[in-house]
Amino acid sequence: MAFMLEGCEMKKVRSNSRMYNRYFLLDPDMHWLRWEPSKKDSEKAKLEIKSIKEVRLGKKTPVLRSNGLSDQFPDECAFSIIYGDNYESLDLVASTADIVSTWVMGLRYLVSYGRHPVDIAEPSQPSLRTSWIGSVFELADMEKGGHIDLFRATQIIKGLNPGMKESRIELKFKELQKAKDQYGEAINLDTFVEVYCELCTRPEIFFLLVQFSSNKEYLDSKDLMLFVEVEQGVEGVTEDMCRDIVQKFEPSAKGRERGYLSIDGFTHYLLSSECHIFDPQHKKVCQDMTQPLSHYYINSSHNASLLDDHFWGSSDISSYIRGLRMGCRSIEVIVWDGPDNEPVVYVGSSVASQLAFSKVLDIINQYAFESSEYPLILCLVTHCCIPQQRVMAQHLKKILGDKLYAEPPNKEENYLPSPEKLKGKILLKSKKLPPSCTDYEGDVTDEEEGLEMSRRVGADEKDQLNGLGCKRLRLCRELSELVCLCKSVQFRDFGLSKREQKYWEICSFNEVDANRFANEFPEEFVCYNKRFLSRIYPTSMRIDASNMNPQDFWKCGCQIVAMNYQTPGLMMDLNLGWFRQNGNCGYVLRPAIMREEVSYFSANARDSLPGVSAQLLHIKVISGQNLPKPRGSAAKGDVVEPYIYVEIHGIPADCAEQRTKTVSQNGDNPIFDESFEFQINLPELAVLRFVVLDDDYIGDEFIGQYTIPFECLQPGYRHVPLQSLTGEFLPNTTLFVHVAITNRRGGGKAHKRGLSVKKGRKAREYTTTKTTGIKVVDELFRASTQPLREATDLRENVQAIVWLPDSHAGSCSGDFEPRGAANVG
Repeated sequence: MAFMLEGCEMKKVRSNSRMYNRYFLLDPDMHWLRWEPSKKDSEKAKLEIKSIKEVRLGKKTPVLRSNGLSDQFPDECAFSIIYGDNYESLDLVASTADIVSTWVMGLRYLVSYGRHPVDIAEPSQPSLRTSWIGSVFELADMEKGGHIDLFRATQIIKGLNPGMKESRIELKFKELQKAKDQYGEAINLDTFVEVYCELCTRPEIFFLLVQFSSNKEYLDSKDLMLFVEVEQGVEGVTEDMCRDIVQKFEPSAKGRERGYLSIDGFTHYLLSSECHIFDPQHKKVCQDMTQPLSHYYINSSHNASLLDDHFWGSSDISSYIRGLRMGCRSIEVIVWDGPDNEPVVYVGSSVASQLAFSKVLDIINQYAFESSEYPLILCLVTHCCIPQQRVMAQHLKKILGDKLYAEPPNKEENYLPSPEKLKGKILLKSKKLPPSCTDYEGDVTDEEEGLEMSRRVGADEKDQLNGLGCKRLRLCRELSELVCLCKSVQFRDFGLSKREQKYWEICSFNEVDANRFANEFPEEFVCYNKRFLSRIYPTSMRIDASNMNPQDFWKCGCQIVAMNYQTPGLMMDLNLGWFRQNGNCGYVLRPAIMREEVSYFSANARDSLPGVSAQLLHIKVISGQNLPKPRGSAAKGDVVEPYIYVEIHGIPADCAEQRTKTVSQNGDNPIFDESFEFQINLPELAVLRFVVLDDDYIGDEFIGQYTIPFECLQPGYRHVPLQSLTGEFLPNTTLFVHVAITNRRGGGKAHKRGLSVKKGRKAREYTTTKTTGIKVVDELFRASTQPLREATDLRENVQAIVWLPDSHAGSCSGDFEPRGAANVG
């Protein structure tokens, strides 16, 4: 405020793209913004604060976006004041981003609290914050000399703000001392307080505090109640809950005693797990686990033993441990003949690093249910001779014992048992002898995956596959009898499967074939997966162990999409992020539209779904905190110039991405202040991903990412923790965002989201026809307008009835569930 009262020179931009230097300042009464010199009467060269509708950061008006100006100044040096009933704009350009930040913050504050301006005069008593910082300083001043050394002062501020760089703190102390003509290593109280307040006050959080504070310095319990309920969408908020927040996060003893949350306490609260973007309800198993196994997506690993790619990669037992600990519920084990009649496990050309089959089983037995109690599917790909197959069967029974599921399928049933019923069980997926075979061994068709593996090795397929050609395998009865609920069979076509396939039989699809089915038979593929499990595995062309996009197959209802866990990147981010939503138990219930018998869904839906109300996701990317230099970066210097991609992954109709501008100043703590909107047509299958990149001349480098299912989003002001390329959380590195979801299905309190987004009721959109200029054609089209409007009305009205609000649903007997809603035309 003091800076604005003193004023500064900025460029005023006119609609003709010409710029004029003017001196802008705030009137002492803080009711008017003035500029001079001006050809206008001085009484006209002013703007009343209360007429301001909005203050926009960056080039956000047509005037500032005009071609004549767009390259003359950086985005962060521009801002616009929208004022008056006609929403006119005053467009300004400052010399630095700091000046813009000061004016934007100050004007926004005055717009919110113009009738109660802040007291500029020095208060007679120190503020709550100043008292607390003073007490911290006094504790550090053990000699009571009124000063502490620079190193100690730096360490205290870094301790209070762990992500802050020491070099930045030291520089700020030296700058301030130089301005005050103070030199040396001694830091006094005033300098310490000033440096702390400058470095540790996040302007976006301060502005948020003053919006809700009744006294502009702190939030009392009533202020906090309003924020938590209205902005954060929390229900049943009480003053006691808010007092608990104060006790937990407020650093000053005086604040805790009085029940006040200062700017520092408010910052700590917003950075805490309570304001994480991920809904904590989803950190534990929260979905119905009593549905048939085919109704769930299952976290699956491909070539689990590999540490690297298929050509150079070596097998290692730690890969199995890592996969199981990360929530894998489907593990692949490829077994070959080994020395001394002991089967071994390896993939591709990793013969030199083969693992004993019994050792792999020991590890699986030990870690199978460490991270999840739900069933583990062991995908056994066998390339062994009959004697070693018998050894395999003995090891399986001896090591896995009671964990190995041994009950034959109930032929009276139509669906697989549920994950709940199969808790603690290991299911064997493998080939099985046909019922017609009564001998101790017989021929079966070989696994397609096994065939591809042998091709990668380059060995003679006939030798690898027991001399029976590339499509046959000799199988012993002991191993065959261990396979119960996941008998591997070859897929022929959807019609035949519908007539003949048993519910306990499972088909494996190469990703190429699966993609073809997804494109040519999208509805049939979805319908097939309502009853049967399907496993999708990568093509043999992926010798670098790259990953396919799991969303391409999830949208078809495919349950087991096998991923190369050793290969990080976008696809693994999607997989790991997706399976977080149900307590990371390895199972996620598929959308109702994909599992109900009477429902219709096409995997290639490119528009809103019939009978399903689309959701609008509003994301405001506000700022970033402590963004590191990309690991192994080739760019010079320590400065990052970040920008953010906000991506939606889901059905084709939902896939979208938008990006922020690049912030070139203060890049490790950038202010973005940009809003995006996405329409989500199938929320249950949508995933939101934030990707932070460093803008570089040579090639933009990866800084961090975070992937979260749409259903796990918490509304309001949230911090997003960023992860490295390999999935580790980057310490103290976050994004600060605002999330709101409107038109949430059902309209009930359980889905209360982001009330700060107030939108008028959306007008009903009708299909219209354009004139062609050909009279006969235009008259024909015009006649269809009314029927089209009536069809739209009918569809919208039926949709409104199908998705009853909770208040109406409560009057129905029993629990209301909009079954088969997607079937409404």
